[in-house]
Amino acid sequence: MAGMRLIVAGAGGRMGRALTRVISETEGAIVTGALEAPGSELIGKDAGVLAGLPANGIELSADLWSLSANADGILDFTVPGATIANVAIAAQRGLVHVIGTTGLSASDMAVIKSVTSRAIVVQSGNMSLGVNLLAALVKRVAQSLDESFDIEILEMHHKAKIDAPSGTALMLGQAAADGRKIALDKHSARGRDGLTGARHTGDIGFASLRGGTVTGDHSVIFAGAMERIELTHRAEDRTMFAQGAVKAALWARSQKPGLYSMADVLGLGDF
Repeated sequence: MAGMRLIVAGAGGRMGRALTRVISETEGAIVTGALEAPGSELIGKDAGVLAGLPANGIELSADLWSLSANADGILDFTVPGATIANVAIAAQRGLVHVIGTTGLSASDMAVIKSVTSRAIVVQSGNMSLGVNLLAALVKRVAQSLDESFDIEILEMHHKAKIDAPSGTALMLGQAAADGRKIALDKHSARGRDGLTGARHTGDIGFASLRGGTVTGDHSVIFAGAMERIELTHRAEDRTMFAQGAVKAALWARSQKPGLYSMADVLGLGDF
């Protein structure tokens, strides 16, 4: 099979540049397009040069329709509005759409799900192997411990991150909720401040920290009487997310239309 031709969405951003570098280092993957927001001062710049590589002749463009004419997939770590705008074009063109965008709302996810009867989409709040293993462990521990163990999720990211809790924290919260067989939206505690009253039994708590250049730290705490279990993952470089996204794209190329997660890519569905 010929190399998979991939478009990098948000190619001028930190994650987009990491994706460009990883694709260039991955056998069987080729950068064929670089998408950037309309009006960006980076339009027309060489994607390879922006990524710290030799020029690759791929200029950043805001025209996904044109870029997608000769592509097999798109790697999309942008913002919800941009991702949703890309969904219809990717589906119409038959592209594998790997979505690592965080901050997606329920209505955004409904739009994404609406195309999966005819399109292949891999969507995850985190593309790293370690985090997805962590999510599987969180689900298993939550299954094993009853409500006498309170669940709290703590995350920290760099000061420029615009959404909270992080997509990864929400993914871990969903894993815990799945383990407990409860609805996360009905048992989610966020933004505690002032006289909040005692903690509600069965809640899954979230706390978000922002500062410096932290790539991403996540801890899930199971706090019981006189003991705690803490499961932690620390990301040291966003390259690992890019590697996971490219792995997901190559895996998805041979799948049937549908909505998949990194757990599917990594074979963790039955863990």
